[in-house]
Amino acid sequence: MQPGQMAYDRGITVFSPDGRLFQVEYAREAVKKGSTTIGLKFKGGVALIVDKRAMSKLLEPKSTEKIHDIDDYIGCATSGLVADARVLVDQARHDAQVHRVNYGENISVEMLVKKVCDYKQQFTQYGGARPFGTALLVAGTDDLGVHLFETDPSGALVAYKATGIGSGRAAVMDLFEKEYKDDMTFNAAMKLGLKALEAAIDDKLNPECIEIGVAETGKKFRRLNESEIKALLKKEEKKPKEIKGTE
Repeated sequence: MQPGQMAYDRGITVFSPDGRLFQVEYAREAVKKGSTTIGLKFKGGVALIVDKRAMSKLLEPKSTEKIHDIDDYIGCATSGLVADARVLVDQARHDAQVHRVNYGENISVEMLVKKVCDYKQQFTQYGGARPFGTALLVAGTDDLGVHLFETDPSGALVAYKATGIGSGRAAVMDLFEKEYKDDMTFNAAMKLGLKALEAAIDDKLNPECIEIGVAETGKKFRRLNESEIKALLKKEEKKPKEIKGTE
């Protein structure tokens, strides 16, 4: 860090002369060091895929949770500081429940994401607190269709057809730019998503260390169980034999 930046580095409410909030940028760095998290749309739905590899062989993989239910038709995946993510998930659930009580209907995906991002933005504008060091991929369906949003520690939100966050984002986005297509089938989307995750972590996929959540039109958001994930991975294992000699 340059000596002139030190004064702007210590306060979240102070802009640097070139218009930067360093604490927000540091929060983004925390996300970049998080687990690889993928979201992609397919025809009639959207899927979330997360790598939750255990850092120790003594850790129970099932004790770590990276995909969360927010409402009946909305779920999210997180990357970054786990404790920060838990607070944001609780806030999102609270907003969804308040909306249902007040209006007698499920909250729309975009409205929920905007509420969460408004909450995150408050922690970039007032002193005495730090930004959330986590990003969320929010997936869901509503009357307006299928949605996939990425939230940033700054409180910004962006809608995507396919995206990734966390340590493997570069590899994931590179593959999606080349191979993602609109209106993919569920199986094709799973094949591409698992391929992207494998490229990001540069290791063989372990069903115990993968979480997958799916939101489909007219169906509640659900997480695939371990047997379903194993079945998807078995299909992937057959892939090299099918394409051998095509390069």
